[in-house]
Amino acid sequence: MTRRTRWTVAILALVVALTVALVAQLRDAGAPGAPTRVTGAVADREHRDADTPAALAGPRERAGLEPCPLTGPGGGPGPESLRGVTADCAADGSVVDVGRALAGRRVVLNFWASWCAPCAAELTALADYQRRVGSQVTVLTVHQDENETAALLRLAELGVRLPTLQDGRRRVAAALRVPNVMPATVVVRPDGTVATTLVRAFASADEIAAAVGNAA
Repeated sequence: MTRRTRWTVAILALVVALTVALVAQLRDAGAPGAPTRVTGAVADREHRDADTPAALAGPRERAGLEPCPLTGPGGGPGPESLRGVTADCAADGSVVDVGRALAGRRVVLNFWASWCAPCAAELTALADYQRRVGSQVTVLTVHQDENETAALLRLAELGVRLPTLQDGRRRVAAALRVPNVMPATVVVRPDGTVATTLVRAFASADEIAAAVGNAA
């Protein structure tokens, strides 16, 4: 290998390393230019090391999220596929038994990530939809990335205060057999059965209402 060839290889290796680092940094910061629909690997941990309770206190205060439901009006174990599945409530860090939280409720579960641009637009539509339907339907969002700080800051930025689960390991989606694509929405009936799984982005509350109505 000539000296010139060695220099070329070294420069190419440096460019590749810098590119990988930049992509990781953009995703970690919730950059709007990051990929929005992915089928990659699932995170192997719930949170980043930096997302300690102390570090999350400020972002949680800024987001001002609604508390997560803990027990459904039915009081039972909830959907069979979600029994024993837990996730942290982004509002306060408490552990939520997802099956019990959904028991007896008509629920719209929305799966998203802070770096997903279509997800951000959809979250505002979901918040509008929740205001329209009131207690008839529970809208619960599920953040599927280990960067919980970015999720809280994105929700604060959007002014969306919907109850949110932090599920970096993607356990809720896996239990419901939701494709690893975001955004995605699952409509769950009060009896715990899945009415429909929608792998698409919604642009308005009207679109969401139509989709939920069709899934009845």
